[in-house]
Amino acid sequence: MRYSYVEILMGAVVLTTAIFFLTLGMQSIDKNQKDGYELSLLFGSSAGLKNGDDVKISGISVGKITNLNLDPADYNARIHIKLNNDIKIPDDSQARITSSSLLGGNFLDIIPGSSETFLKPNDIIYDTKDAVSFTDLLGKVVFSK
Repeated sequence: MRYSYVEILMGAVVLTTAIFFLTLGMQSIDKNQKDGYELSLLFGSSAGLKNGDDVKISGISVGKITNLNLDPADYNARIHIKLNNDIKIPDDSQARITSSSLLGGNFLDIIPGSSETFLKPNDIIYDTKDAVSFTDLLGKVVFSK
């Protein structure tokens, strides 16, 4: 079986392009995971959040959700986030789960407090509000008298 030079050249171009995009993707993943510090938050429900969702303050992305797990002591959702190093969160701040649109896509919204002391890496934010479920609200409206 003979291969023409055009087929070999096109295969090399496709392979080189794939390696380029793979390298570019790996660099952006490494860049996002190196910088920042971690905090934890306790919620009654994670309400559709997932790893990689945004953490926002005043609508601006300041970090990412890195892990979600169940706290075995009280069965609350423990959400681990990584914030940019230049963002300092006052220790009396609140957090809530907010949906970005009617079609879905939740994010974590932090409402900064007014305290002069700031949270340190690996601290926990306890003042949290669970997301309001659209289906629960709809059920209350439909079945209320």
